[in-house]
Amino acid sequence: MAAIMLCTCSGDQSKFEEMPRSPESLATRDFSASGSCSKPGKREATPDDNQVNEVESDLRETLSLNYEEARALLGRLEYQRGNFDAALQVLQGIDIRSLKPRMTGAITESAKPKVSPRSSRRKTSQVNGMLVHMSMHSVSLLLEAILLKARSLERLSRVTDAAEECRTIIDIVESAWPNGVPEGTSEECKLIDMFHSALEYLPNLWMKSGCLEEAITAYRRALARPWNLDSQRSANLQKDLAVTLLYCGIEVKSPQEFSQQQNLATPENNIEEAILLLFVLIRKLTFQEIKWDPDLVNHLMYALSLSGHYEVLARHLEMLLPGTYSRSERWYILALCYSAAGMDDSALNIIRNGFHVLQRKGKPHIPSLLLGAKLCCKNPKHASEGIKFASKARESFKSHDIHFISAVNHFLGVCYGPFARSSTSHSEKMRLQDDALRLLQDAAAMAKYNPEILYSLAWENAMQRKLNAAIESATECLEMVSGSSVSTWKLLILVLSAQQNLEEAESVADIALDEAEQEDQMGILRLKALTQSSRGQFKSAVESFRILLAIIQAKKEIWKSAPYDKVKSLHKLEMEAWLDLASIYTKLEAWHDSNICLDKAKSIDFLSPKCWHVKDIKNLKRTEYLLLSSLISVSGHTIEVDISCMCLINANKCTFPGLILEAQSLHQEALEAFSFSLSINPDYVPSMVSMASILRTLGGKSSSIARTFLRSATRLEPTNHQAWMGLGLVLKSEGSVLEAADCFQAAYELLELSPIQEFSEQLPILLQ
Repeated sequence: MAAIMLCTCSGDQSKFEEMPRSPESLATRDFSASGSCSKPGKREATPDDNQVNEVESDLRETLSLNYEEARALLGRLEYQRGNFDAALQVLQGIDIRSLKPRMTGAITESAKPKVSPRSSRRKTSQVNGMLVHMSMHSVSLLLEAILLKARSLERLSRVTDAAEECRTIIDIVESAWPNGVPEGTSEECKLIDMFHSALEYLPNLWMKSGCLEEAITAYRRALARPWNLDSQRSANLQKDLAVTLLYCGIEVKSPQEFSQQQNLATPENNIEEAILLLFVLIRKLTFQEIKWDPDLVNHLMYALSLSGHYEVLARHLEMLLPGTYSRSERWYILALCYSAAGMDDSALNIIRNGFHVLQRKGKPHIPSLLLGAKLCCKNPKHASEGIKFASKARESFKSHDIHFISAVNHFLGVCYGPFARSSTSHSEKMRLQDDALRLLQDAAAMAKYNPEILYSLAWENAMQRKLNAAIESATECLEMVSGSSVSTWKLLILVLSAQQNLEEAESVADIALDEAEQEDQMGILRLKALTQSSRGQFKSAVESFRILLAIIQAKKEIWKSAPYDKVKSLHKLEMEAWLDLASIYTKLEAWHDSNICLDKAKSIDFLSPKCWHVKDIKNLKRTEYLLLSSLISVSGHTIEVDISCMCLINANKCTFPGLILEAQSLHQEALEAFSFSLSINPDYVPSMVSMASILRTLGGKSSSIARTFLRSATRLEPTNHQAWMGLGLVLKSEGSVLEAADCFQAAYELLELSPIQEFSEQLPILLQ
């Protein structure tokens, strides 16, 4: 069929070998210009037989090439008519395999400086034993034939075969130009156009056939060398590669040769390579080198969220030109980035600024208000502000917006709890606490099967010491998430310990360790150790802490390049583990071991009030001593503590301040350590209680200061039984017997409901 069509096109059905030359064939024109006849039997006589043989060979090659060109032209005609099957039959008659060396040689020669025709023939006439006499037009025509053959195969649903054919084009050009398109090559060259089309087409074919690894390799191959792609074309390939790397679901390592050719370090994984590509594209967007594409920012957000580098995303968002996003959207996305990076204060500041600006315009941004309310839920100090954000958002919803109303009630309920506990009026406190539970219950009723609301309800019940209700809500939450919530497991352990059911709490901790991922086991392991310590099993507790610290050390090696919030939380957990160990050794009166643990905690966070609550100040540098000399203002009372002089003179005596010093009856030295703890955080309740205890022991005029500390402590932490006990002792010494009895009663009841760790150390909202 192909032969008949070819003969019809040529006008001669009897002799295929004497095809008329294509009018577009530059190869034919080149041969005619040399003085040779178009028929093989007629040529000018020459005295040199070698030249005769050369001309005869050239003639045969030219006729063969004309035959292939004719097929290429006929194939193009059939493809343009939509006859893909006929086009494929015609184009399959072209023997590209035998022509490939000549095409490669012709492309290579095209980039060399022009020389005289006779010297050029003598030097470059042979490649692999075949004469090379092919023009760039002929090469372009044959490359177009291969591309049309691939497109025809795709139309006939033979996608894999189409990809193999398309790859042939890239192989030919890449062999000729291994270092990319040479300088001086015309941008309007048809060969370059065909090659660029093949570079874009090949990855799409592999993607369509489901061969993702080959598609990624094709994308990398297209971007590895300088192929003179215009900015938009190159950006499209970079974007497609980044998207494929992000969502393909397989890991395809980047070959070293690609990175070496681009003078880049080899990315460690797909996500890292995708992020690098998207950074390049975002930079092009910033300088307006390519058209605006909102998908690029969305893909970058997703990629950086997978890797945890949210602050990097925030910096790139700030680089975008004004008008890319509206002001409210830009502020909202930036707040999301900083919040995800663990920088909640920065995120909340952005929400505040946007809220004030948009409030003046009367156009509130609802997502920003909801985010602001959620951020305030994390910090009890911002409870009143969270109520303001949530109330403002609720005004924008109608009665049928059940999902949004449920979310607003959730945030309101969480914020009402801390706000109630900061109230000085007992009646108002009780009313607000009831409102908090009511709002959370309403939110749970509106949004059924919402584990986040149930967790917050369990947390609020636990804070109000309604432990049975807290266990019920926490258990229901765990059932909804199939036991995958680490925060809920930890809350359930604390509630069981508050019920003094320590054995069951330890059993639940073991179950939680089995259910949790290795990364999430550390917090549960710490609670298990604290439970063992509360049961008097100090040896088991020390062993649990040893395992925990070993895991933390291993994680620190892995997380050297981890995001800031992960590293910060890991350091905090390590410091608390050392402090817990120090407390155990203090109970055992193992002062040396306790001191070692405190030194470890100090090396992690010198300015932590928890460290100074139990910390030693031996071997401090002179600058550290000077830090201790200050006027400490706590609860409206100014206490002058000249610690620096005392420590410099009596450094040998200042060995175990804080709780350890108090346990050794070194009251003055312990008072200094507690004072510094309160200078770091004036609202740190444990140091308030301990300092008041020492002041009460010293007696005299210190009793009134101790009472002030304890009243502030009970206001900040109404469920702290030690604060109520200390206040009762102070009031009893002052003669207020009835009031002291009430304090003792409160202390006893709270002691019976005291967990191994304060509920307030758990966030009131579920983040996992």
